[in-house]
Amino acid sequence: MTTGAVILAFNNEETDYVGMAAWSARNIRRHLGIPTSIITDCQDIDLLSDFDVVMSADAQTGGARYFEDYNQTVSWHNAGRTDVYDLTPYEQTLVLDADYVVASNDLKHVLNSAQDFMCYRSAWDMTAGHTLDRLNQFGDYNMPMWWATVMMFRKSNTAQYIFDCMQMIKQNWQHYRDLYGIRHSNYRNDFALSIAIGIVSGHTLSVAEIPGSLLSLMPAVTLTGQEWADHYSVEYTDSNNKLKTMGFAGVDFHAMGKKHLENIIAGAS
Repeated sequence: MTTGAVILAFNNEETDYVGMAAWSARNIRRHLGIPTSIITDCQDIDLLSDFDVVMSADAQTGGARYFEDYNQTVSWHNAGRTDVYDLTPYEQTLVLDADYVVASNDLKHVLNSAQDFMCYRSAWDMTAGHTLDRLNQFGDYNMPMWWATVMMFRKSNTAQYIFDCMQMIKQNWQHYRDLYGIRHSNYRNDFALSIAIGIVSGHTLSVAEIPGSLLSLMPAVTLTGQEWADHYSVEYTDSNNKLKTMGFAGVDFHAMGKKHLENIIAGAS
């Protein structure tokens, strides 16, 4: 069975997601030992040299979002996640956001599992030391969130049903916004995935979870890289308004602050 990672990367007016994905591909190869493919509208061969397979696709906008680290609203071209099932060249696929940092071999346990589909059920704030309660639910009815940041699937009926259902939700986004009381107009993969898992599971939410929580750093913190590979530090203000610094190493995490991650990647080049 062929196994590999797929990253979708579509640059906007501020963020170099393709460069972010290329850096991630090198980390994936180093820690997980699997090939990495990219789905992108980038045509620059030199920028795409780190990927084993390049799949061309048009950017599909999810709307515009305010990014705290950029202090401005930027376009968000990530609505093509629903196409991954049809586009992947692998029988088993690890789908990762370009801003998800692979700094260990922990995801090998996910790849070695017997499940047909897995994703994270909850996110965890690394600096505050607790779950992100306001982000782990969505809509007026506080529906449980499943995160599309990291997904593993095998070519199977279960996985295809989930992706087909996500596609249906995206095509009828206004209907599902009304149904679930989602106040944000932007399409989000996390919302679509969460709704799809509910539908496909007969609203039992019985899809397998990736063990643990999605470790996350919020955009307000300052993330920096260290001299040694896979070592990072973060500066943040705690609940008592005190400035603190935390260092960590060999930990996979979701860097929600894109600008800081770009600076780390530029320094490593």
